[in-house]
Amino acid sequence: MWSYEKRLQYPVNITTTNPKLAMVIMTQLGGPDGEKGAATRYISQRYSMPYSNVAGLLTDIGTEEMAHEEIISSIVHQLTRNLTAEQIEGTPFANYYVDHTLGIYPASATGEPWTAAYVQSKGDPITDLHEDLAADATT
Repeated sequence: MWSYEKRLQYPVNITTTNPKLAMVIMTQLGGPDGEKGAATRYISQRYSMPYSNVAGLLTDIGTEEMAHEEIISSIVHQLTRNLTAEQIEGTPFANYYVDHTLGIYPASATGEPWTAAYVQSKGDPITDLHEDLAADATT
């Protein structure tokens, strides 16, 4: 367990809504290389890591990725709060809004919901670390 300090490491203070930008940023949360997948991947892989110091590092990185989820969610929330139907209509956010209104739901910019299929955890340290490097290099 860890202590949760109830503040963002990097505070988010967006004052202008932008539904189009929100959908682009949403993919950082729930897209194939987003923070939700990264957090799940690192936490899952740590259990089969035969080296305790590396397992501890994977835990640390996984929890840091969870903090990134919180920052990305705050950005999306602030970009979409109090939007009117007129502001949403004709933007990429319109289809998302139909299913989730202004709720934060992990999805890619194309609207595909996050899936555990994005996560690789093979149980082989070399394979898993290569997967981590490849996934983090894309964002």
